[in-house]
Formats: sequence, structure tokens, C-alpha cells
Amino acid sequence: MFCYQCQETAKNTGCIVKGICGKTEETANLQDLLIYILKGISIYAEKVKEKGASDNKYGLFIARALFATITNANFDNDRLITLIREGLKLRDELKKKCGGNISGKLHDSAVWFSDDPAEFNKKAESVGVLSTDNEDVRSLRELLMIGLKGIAAYADHAAILGLEDEKIYAFLMEALASTTKDLTVDEMVAIVMKAGECAVTGMALLDKANTSAYGNPEISNVNIGVGTNPGILISGHDLKDMEELLEQTEGTGVDVYTHGEMLPANSYPAFKKYTHFVGNYGNAWWKQGEEFTSFNGPILMTTNCIIPVKDSYKDRIFTTGMTGYPGVKHIPDRPEGSVKDFSEIIELAKKCNPPVEIETGEIVGGFAHNQVIELADKVVDAVKSGAIKRFVVMAGCDGRHKTRSYYTDVARELPKDSVILTAGCAKYRYNKLDLGDICGIPRLLDAGQCNDSYSLVVIALKLKEVLGLEDINDLPISYDIAWYEQKAVAVLLALLFLGIKGIRLGPTLPAFVSPAVLKILIKNFNIKPTEDVKTDIKAMMEGK
Repeated sequence: MFCYQCQETAKNTGCIVKGICGKTEETANLQDLLIYILKGISIYAEKVKEKGASDNKYGLFIARALFATITNANFDNDRLITLIREGLKLRDELKKKCGGNISGKLHDSAVWFSDDPAEFNKKAESVGVLSTDNEDVRSLRELLMIGLKGIAAYADHAAILGLEDEKIYAFLMEALASTTKDLTVDEMVAIVMKAGECAVTGMALLDKANTSAYGNPEISNVNIGVGTNPGILISGHDLKDMEELLEQTEGTGVDVYTHGEMLPANSYPAFKKYTHFVGNYGNAWWKQGEEFTSFNGPILMTTNCIIPVKDSYKDRIFTTGMTGYPGVKHIPDRPEGSVKDFSEIIELAKKCNPPVEIETGEIVGGFAHNQVIELADKVVDAVKSGAIKRFVVMAGCDGRHKTRSYYTDVARELPKDSVILTAGCAKYRYNKLDLGDICGIPRLLDAGQCNDSYSLVVIALKLKEVLGLEDINDLPISYDIAWYEQKAVAVLLALLFLGIKGIRLGPTLPAFVSPAVLKILIKNFNIKPTEDVKTDIKAMMEGK
């Protein structure tokens, strides 16, 4: 195997024996084969579209299949094989519409799935990341591919809520097909930037889907203690699953708690009507081993991030959506026009003890763009008066590396006249610190999930407009981004597309960025690695 798509990849070069995430060689190879088939679907889909025909089912399948290959999403080989077989059927269906093979393309030969491990591994090796010999071509292709996975995840979330954009699907196909072509460096950089544009479109679509269904997030005090009833813990990003779980648990005597990236659900008006929605339990994804054990009740993983499951809770964890883990019960997709059936989880919860309390108190969330724009006059007055000297965007991901204490230290040591804008699970490094406020404005404004980085962009653009600035880089905003997996890369590409420069990225730079590609990013966007806390704070407060 070879995989270097996440921040924790071995030695910051690549996992070659087993993934740090827990992914086995076989799982990694299945994912490589699945992506290879998606490229074939894309090649034929482009030709079909040239003939004036298109069908969103191909784009949605590509989005969902890419989502299944995101870090800590799907470790279930049987489900990956099912996706491969489904992909082959769709590819052959498109192939017939094209009238046969496409001369000179990657998919002239039949793509197959072999039950012979030796043949299987040989095929996976021939189509995996390292099948591209040139390091810089490989780097640009993988930067694109990894960004596509993040875009695909957002597209799938939006589709679940009934919103799809054919342009997003078309770009996924265009981009996948481009990785089979001999393009110039300029052409490859251009399509990477186009991925950033598509990421903005995808996040905007998901924002519309979420807020149309559940209302605009409101400033909310979120309980982090526990009640006396048995509970169900829901983790991940899928708000539709959250809605249906709350509906089905109402009146059962079972409470519902969010975990990880589901924390922002506490700020949506539609969910506040449920009195058995208690609050949030625990922290970021990487602590789930100990926190799922102490929770006592069932856990529902709706999307990534799931880590290798411990025996202490293996009989009470469930997956759904594109998430999977071998030996863990999977809740099937909702039948058309109906809902998912969570009855088994609810019945199990009734037999479990209430959660063990691991902390008490409240944290504040709900500072998405609509809420912050309502505070725009107060924010602008604070900026003009000098009460707020700097905004620091600390969005992104959390992870296990001890070096991530950097983000806690930055938050703690930033001057009192600065405000932190955050989204994603990176917030768990500092969202329980007492950072105070400035003129009644909290010094930590949490916009929500990682896709709600879109809110941070809307806020920045609104400030630019109100302050009468011509360039977004003239705002008193610095970017200190923590990355871990592919959705964070999609967000990064979105920021680059919007012309934002001087982003600090940590705790390490991506292994998939070659020295030559890094030079391009530094030259065009002044991307820089994080350094020590005091040096970075001084530079950011000086606008450097």
C-alpha cells in the first residue's frame, strides 16, 4: 500500500505497511481500485455529455464513492467491494452509450475485481498513487484528488438534504478524467484552482441545504454535562441523521448527545425543540476510544471520523451513510420517501446505563455567517475603535499529534484585543478556554462544522465590504489553519481560489506536496508552515 492523504501519514512521507488511521493494505488497495474505476466512469461520462446526455446518478455515485475513501470513513472491505462492482456496472453502462472503448485512454482494457490476492494487489499497485512516476505531476494530481474527496463529501451531504448541483458533479468528472491526461504544469495548477472554486460552490450549497432545513444557527450555550437517562451518542456531520434520530427517540426515555463534529447541531433552531436533546459529550474524534467507552450507551457514526473500534464498545457502535467498519452493524440508507430505521439503536439504549460524566459546564457556539452579520455593526465599531486589532482564523481539524498543543497555546496567548474565528474540530483545542470577550463580542466565534468555513469566508467578505476595502488581504485577518484530512484540503483550496494569501498551515505541511509544487504555492499564495507560538503570534499581529 501507499497512502499519504492525511496529516498523520507515517514519517510525513507515506504509510506503506498499514495506515496510521488503522487502514489495512487490502483496504487501501480496494480504495485505489475504486478511484481507478471512478476515473473510467468520468472518461466515459465526459463523452456522453458531449453528445448532450447527462444523468446526476453518475455524479452522485462518484461523490459518494470518493467520500468512502476519506480518512477514517470506511474500513469495511465488503462495502468497498460492493462500490467497486456498482462502479463497474455504471462504467459499462456509459461505455455502451459511447459506442465502445475510447482509443488511447486509461480504460481501454476491462477493469476487473479479482478474488486472487496476488492479482488483486498487483492491479492495485499498477493504478495507485505511485503509478505516476514524475513526482511533481503526482503531487499536483494528488493535491487535486485529495481536494476532490472533500468536495465530494460536501456534495453528498447536500444531496441527502435534497440539493444537488450538476456543475459540481461535472467538475468531479472533469477533474478525475484530467488525472489520466498528459497536461502541462500550468494546466494542472489551473484545474487545482478550479477545484477551489468548486469547493466554494459545494460549501455554499451545503450551507443552503442545512439552513433551509434547520434554520440559521443561533448563539447557543451548549451543555457538556450529562443527564440521568440512558443516551445515544451521535457523531459525524450528517444533520439529516440527527433529525431522524431525534424524532424517533422522542418520548422513549432515551436522551441524545452530540459528539465531535456534530456539536454544531446544538445551535440549529429546528433541533432545540427536542427536550431530550441534552447537549454535547466529549471532544474531538481522536479521543473517541475512551469517551465511547465511558458513554455507556449506543454510538451512531454518521460520517468520518471513526477510528479502530475497541472491544469495550464494539457491541454498541453503529455506522451509517458512507461510513463502515468490519464487524460493526451498519444502518442502511433510508428508502426513497422514508426515513432510516434507528429502532435497534433505541432499544439497545434503553438497556444501557446513563453516560458517565466526564466534564460539566457549557460552551458557546452558533456564530455562523447569518448570526455574525447581525452583529456586524458592533464588530465594525470594535475594529474602528481599535478594541479589536486582529481576527485570527483557526479553522480546520484536530488530531493526535502532541504538536497540536500549538493551537491551544496560540489561542491562550493571543493578545486580548484579538478574536478567533473557527470551524471544524480544530476548535476542541481551545473551545473550553475562558478567553473572555471584547465589547460583548466573544473572543472565540465558532461557525460550526468544517464545511462552515464557508461562513468564515462570508464574514470576511462582509467585513471587506463594510470597511470599504478593495482586497480581502487588506483585512486585519490572519489564517492559522490546522489540517488533517481531505475536507480541510478542500477548504484550503477554496481559500486559495478566493485569493487569500499568507496562510499558515500546520502542524506539518502535506506530504503529497512536492518541493517544486510547494514553491508554486509559496510564490503564488505565500503559504507558510507554522513555527513556534510566540514567533507566529508576533507575525500575525503585525499582519505578516
